[in-house]
Amino acid sequence: MNAEGIREGAREGTGVPAWAAVLTGLVAAGVALGAAQLVAGLVDPAAAPVVAVGGAVIDATPAGLKEWAIRTFGSADKPVLLTGIVMVLALVAAGLGLLARRRTAYGMAGLAAFGLVGAAAALSRPDAGAAHVLPSLAGAAAGAYALSRLWRRATRSDEDEYVTASRAADRASYRAVEVQSRTPAQPAGEAGPAGSPVSPVSPVSPAKPAVMRAGTVSPGPVSPGPVSPAPAPSSAPFSARPAEPYAFDRRRLLNGVAAGVVVAGAGGLGGWLLSGRKNGELARRGVAKILPRAARPAAPIPAGADLRISGLTPFVTPNADFYRVDTALVVPTVDPARWTLKIHGLVDRPVELTFADLLKRPLTEADVTLTCVSNEVGGSYAGNARWLGARLADVLRDAGIRREADMLLSVSEDGWTCGTPVDVVMDGRDALLAVAMNGEVLPEEHGFPVRQVVPGLYGYVSATKWVTEIRVTRFDRDEAYWTPRGWAAKGPIKTQSRIDLPRGGDKVRAGRTTVAGVAWAQHRGIDAVEVRVDGAGWQQAKLADVTGPDTWRQWSAEVDLTPGRHTVSVRATDATGYTQTADEAPPAPDGATGYHSITVTAR
Repeated sequence: MNAEGIREGAREGTGVPAWAAVLTGLVAAGVALGAAQLVAGLVDPAAAPVVAVGGAVIDATPAGLKEWAIRTFGSADKPVLLTGIVMVLALVAAGLGLLARRRTAYGMAGLAAFGLVGAAAALSRPDAGAAHVLPSLAGAAAGAYALSRLWRRATRSDEDEYVTASRAADRASYRAVEVQSRTPAQPAGEAGPAGSPVSPVSPVSPAKPAVMRAGTVSPGPVSPGPVSPAPAPSSAPFSARPAEPYAFDRRRLLNGVAAGVVVAGAGGLGGWLLSGRKNGELARRGVAKILPRAARPAAPIPAGADLRISGLTPFVTPNADFYRVDTALVVPTVDPARWTLKIHGLVDRPVELTFADLLKRPLTEADVTLTCVSNEVGGSYAGNARWLGARLADVLRDAGIRREADMLLSVSEDGWTCGTPVDVVMDGRDALLAVAMNGEVLPEEHGFPVRQVVPGLYGYVSATKWVTEIRVTRFDRDEAYWTPRGWAAKGPIKTQSRIDLPRGGDKVRAGRTTVAGVAWAQHRGIDAVEVRVDGAGWQQAKLADVTGPDTWRQWSAEVDLTPGRHTVSVRATDATGYTQTADEAPPAPDGATGYHSITVTAR
């Protein structure tokens, strides 16, 4: 083992406090994540280890657990997952710091192992290539280096100082000898410039450091005179200050920690800038300047479409409030100038459209309510917007879709897949390749630059965001993302209704009370809504106006409540005459059923 290795090994069992060991582990992990984020910004933001591991966790999570997460955390499920992963990493990093307290190599081995885990997770993602392992590997290397340097700073030894001083003295002695050797030699006894004899030049011995702590003695100034012979070695113990070869150095450690935090932050910021988030927003602004008007504009929204009751969901959901449920931990940033949509498979003429090509087509405006299959009875995963886009059926006709095709397997920029029935898209409804939402360019989190919108189907089989490919195929040949995970291959939206006010648990005034909410049965439409109190008879609710069968419909009713607790329920009937069932079923595999009921207290 070389001297450096001996010194590293000697650091085992040093007197470094536990908090300092934990701190070195945390900062080393931060440097690792920052470096990984920086490299991911160059390769692919989705290849960052936290994101890659998070994606792998999502893919491996059982459907029931996913439903619990969505039900519990709502649209915040992804931040919660990422926060959880970071917290686990922090705990592991603290543990690695404590391991490094015993031996630095243990901590470095742990960082290497986590680098391999991140690399494996990155390779498991759709469309991953060899370059996707680089962020995790680079992060592990940076973290291992940071851990080693922090540990050396925390345990700087007297031997280290002695070696440094000795090397400096050796360099000074070497320079002195070199200068002496360049001076012209004179014969012995020859007079110098002042007439004094010059003695022969004697070799210059290397200088020693002025201070040799850790059990050594400072020689002090050397007086002239004869040199006494060195004393014979003695077996008696040395009486100088006891050696402390590896003492804890708080100041040097904290300086190193500060530097590590700066490096970690700079890496994270650099990765964020390289990932193109700012470029995505600039691209949206550019598209807004060239977005054409609709060739087929939607009819104006009737004044009576919104009952304007305080606490009632508005007819049009603002973009900022629109629900978001998807598997993308990092919202893809897609450059519309480079975006293309490839349509192939069971078609006569494969098509590849650019964004400019899509905007040249006649654009249609349509009011459509989207609903997530994960929505519980009475849940909030539904939203209504006015969409602008090219009709998907027209694009498919241009490609010459074949008779045997019954499935459109659409692919997102992040690799997610969705299976949509061909007959639904081709039956005349406003199935769109949407480019705008509520009068503005699609927000990035809702699919910019292009997403699918198909009325009447749950989002998991229709609403592909960041769509880049549509393979025309068959359900007996291909599966979309959610099908092998326990969800139905086809997902028509079920007739549903919801009470928005009062809310469950509210205290209301006894007597006449307003109950209101929304109901939906996309592409069939809502014909009636009824409410009842405490299981008594159903009474008809007042319905708001609508623009068509593809949106939800507001409703309200006046009920009489006596003092005490009451249960209020609602049900809807669609335009086909079907009244929603009271039988309760969970969202999986094809949508929840049952009456939405709330309990209130009248006073």
